[in-house]
Amino acid sequence: MKFLILSQFFAPEIGASQVRLTYLCRELAAAGHEVEIVTAMPHHPAGRIFPAYRGRFYLKEEWEGLTIHRVWLYAASGSNLKRLLSYASFCLTCLWALAHASKPDYIFVDSPPLFLGVPGWIAAKCWDVPLVFNVADLWPDSVRDLGVMRDGLMVDLAYRLERWIYRNSNIVTAVTEGIRDSLLKIKGVPPEKVLFLPNGVDTTLLRPSPPDEALKNKLGLAQKKIILYAGNHGYAGAVEQILYAAQILRDERSIHFLFVGEGPEKQKLTRMAADLELNNVTFHDQVPLETVPAYVSISDAAVVTLRKSQVMAGARPAKAFVMMAGGKPIVLAAEGEAARLIHAAGAGIVVPPEDHVALASAIRTLLQYPDIAAEMGACGRKFVVSNFQWSSLVRNWIAQLTAASVLAARPKGDLTHAEGETSTPLSND
Repeated sequence: MKFLILSQFFAPEIGASQVRLTYLCRELAAAGHEVEIVTAMPHHPAGRIFPAYRGRFYLKEEWEGLTIHRVWLYAASGSNLKRLLSYASFCLTCLWALAHASKPDYIFVDSPPLFLGVPGWIAAKCWDVPLVFNVADLWPDSVRDLGVMRDGLMVDLAYRLERWIYRNSNIVTAVTEGIRDSLLKIKGVPPEKVLFLPNGVDTTLLRPSPPDEALKNKLGLAQKKIILYAGNHGYAGAVEQILYAAQILRDERSIHFLFVGEGPEKQKLTRMAADLELNNVTFHDQVPLETVPAYVSISDAAVVTLRKSQVMAGARPAKAFVMMAGGKPIVLAAEGEAARLIHAAGAGIVVPPEDHVALASAIRTLLQYPDIAAEMGACGRKFVVSNFQWSSLVRNWIAQLTAASVLAARPKGDLTHAEGETSTPLSND
């Protein structure tokens, strides 16, 4: 089969969606499928087009033997009007790149942004091929629930667009169980259209290893017990609660918090750390995926946080899988699906979201009992190896897609097929 991946975000950018699509493309290619990518000039998360790609409207390049079509967009970050303009600009310019791509068997559209379903639908209609809409974030539910947008005309139009996209997609893929349940029970998407493709992790790249002492020395953190937050510094993560926990623990001189990554909230967080006079916090730039294992190796534990909200209760942060693969215990400040995963794995301590006192207490507990922390790290590693390796996740999804396509191709009213033909498991949990 031949897949065309349509996404505003892709490598060499770093982020959950970029990593997810990178491994999806790699695994599809490894399984013998053809893959072509239509995406924007790299610009995330800083909201500026990378220097090597500036001054161009369209670029065709090769990546790991696959063809990528890139187009200009209005680059912006954050959750404001400029970000919406960025989404809208790519929805227009991607049509040029789609016109230069070859006809696929499936168009795979990654959302957010939700709007990208429109050019994806146009291309699917022009080529007369199935549209697969991948839902990694229940937009507009998330922006409404988090208070980014208030009820009104814009939100109403967004919900209308969402319903239209789900209705006109041949397949809708969910990244989490919470999203899948919402698609089935609230959004009204027919069960035969809903597939499941959760985030995974590269357990070969990310694995337990001795601390990179040279890196610790370079960062000036020798002899420190490092609490690592690695990932997007965004509003949904409520990362400020980690700084409040650091304030509680700042008199315990051996504990140091290391933040690695970028995001729209990073400047606010760095100012906040300065205002709180936190000398136990270091902010580091985003690093390439290949160097992440070194930063994981020097940490004693990891912190993963989400904001308290109904939508976030259905999230499962990809950064948690990274730390689990590296054999590190996790302090998770979240509820819902993420909390259930950590409990099921025995991979750490779960505290309520936005409760920085409980967060500080859990961090202190992990550091006081290193044997228990090591056991939690080992349990997390075992859990992701058994359940979240990319190769098995993508293979499972292809089986689901094949079964759904066979079912969709049958004449309506044909009930002669056996149930077992479409009983592909939807979850590897």
